[in-house]
Amino acid sequence: VQLQAYGGGLVQAGDSLRLACAACGRPFSKYAVGWFRLAPGKEREFVTAISWSGSSTEYADSVKGRFTISRDNTKNTIYLQMNSLKPEDTAVYFCAATYTGAYSSAAYSSHNDYRYWGRGTQVTVSS
Repeated sequence: VQLQAYGGGLVQAGDSLRLACAACGRPFSKYAVGWFRLAPGKEREFVTAISWSGSSTEYADSVKGRFTISRDNTKNTIYLQMNSLKPEDTAVYFCAATYTGAYSSAAYSSHNDYRYWGRGTQVTVSS
């Protein structure tokens, strides 16, 4: 499966952005998906994840209460709604996916759990 993240941009602190991760190549509905980010001089950081059905989600402490992950399996798309953005949210955001089938309701926070990675989208938050 091929993934493409888009929706990034330059915003001011306090603004909102919605990122999307579109999948092509095969139906996306049985894949768990995660968002990660990479900021200059920092290691890759887990942001949020969602199970194939959407019944389970995980969030990094740094984004809890501000970011929301959701999915529309009919559109093969995962969304990341980012509110109250801060300058420290500045990073390249990547989506990743792994096939779980319908038997796992887990949302995975480790990058090692993901097989497929998309190109990132830049989010820049100015102060």
